[in-house]
Amino acid sequence: MKTNEDLQYDVEQAIRWEPQIDAAQIGVTAKDGVVTLTGTVDSYFKKTEAEKAAKKVAGITALVENIKIDYGSYWDQKNDTEIAAEILNAFKWHTDVPDEKLKVRVENGWVTLDGELGWNYQKDAAKDAVKNLMGVTGVSNDIKIKSEVDVIELKDIVAAIKRTISGDNQDIEVRVSDKNVQLKGRVHSYYAKDEAERMAWNTPGVSTVDNELIIVNDYAD
Repeated sequence: MKTNEDLQYDVEQAIRWEPQIDAAQIGVTAKDGVVTLTGTVDSYFKKTEAEKAAKKVAGITALVENIKIDYGSYWDQKNDTEIAAEILNAFKWHTDVPDEKLKVRVENGWVTLDGELGWNYQKDAAKDAVKNLMGVTGVSNDIKIKSEVDVIELKDIVAAIKRTISGDNQDIEVRVSDKNVQLKGRVHSYYAKDEAERMAWNTPGVSTVDNELIIVNDYAD
């Protein structure tokens, strides 16, 4: 059973272990499984990396991310048109991103991605191409998945989840309706919740995933 102090320490160490992040810039608090990240970093990439590192820590039931981005005076001068042009160029260098199917909108550094793609990994790749660019303050990934495959094999999803998060999937229920997958039940970590969703998305034919898994842990005062 972890205490709040144990969880806070574990998250701090996880962030410190990431070479791209200056751990001194990130504040961490923990209360009954809810972890809050604060501080200021100089890129959207570092903000997302801090969140990703925290999610890997066992014991987190919810993550509140209040990290701010300050690019400094030089990057503050980059306008939305310049950012949009860099995004379109970045797409051309990513083989997993069918850039001709996507639309990009930038407002005050905040990027919105729209369009339809056949696979979720392409949607993730589009966001990954954007998050590393200077001047970006946030990303709304509104890309829709429209699978060209008609059949979803329920047994394949269940088997994939069992392979990936063995020992933490006893309470996961998978439901399939048309091209939608619904995940319900209880897991013990963000990792298990995210991996179960990733395995569902990797199944041919899936267009939407509703991840309703609840993270459950016990905490000492």
